[in-house]
Amino acid sequence: MVIVVDFGLGNIASVVNMIGKAGGIAIISTKREDILAASRIILPGVGAFDHGIEQLHALNLFSAIQEKASKNTPLLGICLGMQLLGNRSGEGRLNGLGLIDAEFKRFSFENKRMYRVPHVGWNDVLVEKVSPLLPKNGGELRFYFTHSYHAVCKNDEDILTTTEYGYRFTSAYCRKNVFGVQFHPEKSHRFGMALFQKFLEL
Repeated sequence: MVIVVDFGLGNIASVVNMIGKAGGIAIISTKREDILAASRIILPGVGAFDHGIEQLHALNLFSAIQEKASKNTPLLGICLGMQLLGNRSGEGRLNGLGLIDAEFKRFSFENKRMYRVPHVGWNDVLVEKVSPLLPKNGGELRFYFTHSYHAVCKNDEDILTTTEYGYRFTSAYCRKNVFGVQFHPEKSHRFGMALFQKFLEL
């Protein structure tokens, strides 16, 4: 059972639709018991870090997600969902789920005319390590982005992909069964489809 966590932020329907096209069945839920029974969990979202953490606590889902991650349940965070998996963000004051040792900082460029914030649009993704989610085979990977903050990992071995936008930043990370992608696979056509298919195979 793939559970897509609905904590009130983001286009949940597009994630569910893409999971269906990838050959899976996803259930949208806000219930703690569904999270604890899930075989796979997707944490999507768009918006502010603190508000996302507050919603997870209000729905009594914060500790449930941590518990499932500790039991090796495959967990995928998308955009804000990726950020919530980390320790904290420069845009907020609350602690994240702490499943990946990373903080998020806002893009900062000397040439603000060339590189605008937020970073919006299609961009290349370079796979940095072997992973069941994104095989390191040298093929083209392009995904759709829309974000103002990016991950800074404490441990380089957690970096799954990097992307160039003014400078090279971490666009996806993973540790064991926990994956986070800053881009939107649900908006990334065949590249997103392939990623969801790999997630369903975990």
